[in-house]
This record gives sequence, structure tokens and C-alpha cells, in this order.
Amino acid sequence: MPLTADADIAALLRQTRTIALVGASDRPERAAHEAMGVLLAHGYHVIPVNPLLAGQSILGQTVVATLADIAEPIDLVDVFRRSEFVADVVDEAIAAGAKAIWTQLGVFDPAAATRAEAAGLTVVMDRCPKIELRRLGISRT
Repeated sequence: MPLTADADIAALLRQTRTIALVGASDRPERAAHEAMGVLLAHGYHVIPVNPLLAGQSILGQTVVATLADIAEPIDLVDVFRRSEFVADVVDEAIAAGAKAIWTQLGVFDPAAATRAEAAGLTVVMDRCPKIELRRLGISRT
């Protein structure tokens, strides 16, 4: 069952250090770009993931093609992809040893959530960490 309690979501956000942002965008008008900026401003280490932009830079961070290209531990995978792509991202997150998976507003895949939880990942779906940081008053910087 994905996390829904404020205390649990706040604890996850406080414990998280490294976030892989799948579906990262170099376009400032996109929600993924804005959210990445907020996460960076809150002191998170954010690794943008987008195969079409691999090797480029977004907000000063080098983009990688896949989660498998990340050489460091991943605390949280933030998914800016449509629901039909969540299952594949969950499989990549499990293979990469990520600790948690988080899908954005309107993005939900119950079967993928169950699979992620069975593999030991914490799951948050249909929420935005940018919004939750502000709503819960979490400051990491």
C-alpha cells in the first residue's frame, strides 16, 4: 500500500538524500524542470534521467539515460512519466537497488506499486514531492 500518512511522507523526504528524477526535462515550462529546481534548492542531490538528453546538463546536473547508469545509491526515484510507463521504471528501480519510488500527480499503477513493495521499496503514488515539501513545511537546507 503506497504511503499516504503525512508523518510517513515527511519521514521519507527527510531521510532522502539522492533522487533520480525519471522524465527530467530541460524545458523550464515543464513541471519536471520546476520540481527538479525545487528539490535542488531543498538540498537534495538530483540526478536527471532522460535517454533523449543523456550527457547534457539540466540545472547544472548531468543527465543519464537510465537508472542503471547511476553509480551511487539511489534513495528515491521520482517518476515524471505517464502511468503506463511506471511498471518499467519500477523494474529499473528494483534492479538499481533504489529504496523508494514516487510517482507524480495523476500517475498510479497499483500492480507496479505491489511489485515495488514486495521488493522492499517504499512507495508513494499520485503526489508531488515539491508540493509535499511545502505543505509539510520540510526544509533541508
